Amino acid sequence: MKAIGADRNFNLDEGNLFYEFDVEPTQPRQHELLIRVKTISVNPVDTKIRKTPVEQAPRVLGFDGVGTVEAIGPDVTHFNIGDEVYYSGSPKYQGSNQDMQLVDERLVAKKPNNITDVEAASLPLTGLTAYETLFDAFKISFNPADNKGKSILIINGAGGVGSIATQIAKHYGLNVITTASREETYNWSKDMGADIVLNHKNDLAEEFKKYEISEVDYIFCTFDTDMYYEKMIELVKPRGTIVTIVAFKGKQDLNLLKPKSITFTHEFMSARPIHETEDMQIHRDYLTDITEKVETGIYKPTVTEVFEGLTVENLFKAHIKLENQGMIGKLVINL
Repeated sequence: MKAIGADRNFNLDEGNLFYEFDVEPTQPRQHELLIRVKTISVNPVDTKIRKTPVEQAPRVLGFDGVGTVEAIGPDVTHFNIGDEVYYSGSPKYQGSNQDMQLVDERLVAKKPNNITDVEAASLPLTGLTAYETLFDAFKISFNPADNKGKSILIINGAGGVGSIATQIAKHYGLNVITTASREETYNWSKDMGADIVLNHKNDLAEEFKKYEISEVDYIFCTFDTDMYYEKMIELVKPRGTIVTIVAFKGKQDLNLLKPKSITFTHEFMSARPIHETEDMQIHRDYLTDITEKVETGIYKPTVTEVFEGLTVENLFKAHIKLENQGMIGKLVINL
C-alpha cells in the first residue's frame, strides 16, 4: 500500500519534502474500519499541521476521505465489508493521504448514493465543522420554523466551510449573510444560498447600513479572527454568539465581550475524536444527516477543482493552492 508523508515539518519555500513510501495495511481492531481510499480532499488545516513538529515520522496528513470498507473490527456494528463510506477521520490516526486507512466507525457514514466519490470528498470536514458550529455552539434548532427571524453572518462565504455552512444555515431557517469581494466569489456565495453577500473589502458596519441590516444573532468567522474580532463584537446582537475556526495570532481583550454579554468560542472539529468523548458518534450522525440532505437535493457538493492521482507533486501543488488563499469551495484529489 502507498502513502505520502514527510519526516519533519516544513514551509513551502523549503521545497517539496513530501515523499511516497510503502506501508503494510493494519488489521482493524474494536470499532475500526479498514478503508480503501478512492478520493480525498485537501483542507487549510492540512497546510497548518504540515508546519507543526512531527512526533512520529513519517507523518501522513489528510482528513477527508471517500472509499470502500475492506475489513471491520470485531465491535463494528454499523458497517459491512463493501460499504461505500465517507469521513473526516481523527488526528489520532495517520491521515487520508494513502491508499488504505484505518478509521473509527463512529466517525464514518454511508456516502450519498447520488453523487460521485469526487463530489462526496468535498463534504465531511467542512460539513462537520458547520454542523458543530450551528447546532453545538449556536444551538440553533433542528426545526427550521424555530429559527425563522434569526440571522447569521458568515465571514468568507465562498471558502470550503462557508460554502456548506451557508447551505445548512439556509435550510434550517436562518437569514444568511456572507462576505466576498470578487465577482466569482460573490456569485458562488449567492449560488450556495446566501440572502445577502457583503463586500469584505469595505467596512462591514458600513455594509450593514447599506443593506439595512441591524445586528445579527450569530457570527461565524472562517478567516483571520484577529482582523475581525472587534468588528464582530460591534455587529453581533447583545447576548449573541461568535464562533471562529481560526486561532488568534495575537492577544485579544476578552473583556470587550462583556458589555453585550457575548458568547465567544472556538470550533475545533477534531476535539471529539482526539479526546474520544462519549458522544463521538455524533460525527456519524451529522454525516448521515448530510447524506440524507444531499440525496434529497437540499445540499450540493462544493468541489471546484480536481487533481488526478495522489502523487507527491499533486499534494505539494494542492498545499500551494490553499496557502495562496484564493480557493473557492473545495480541492479534491482523485486517487
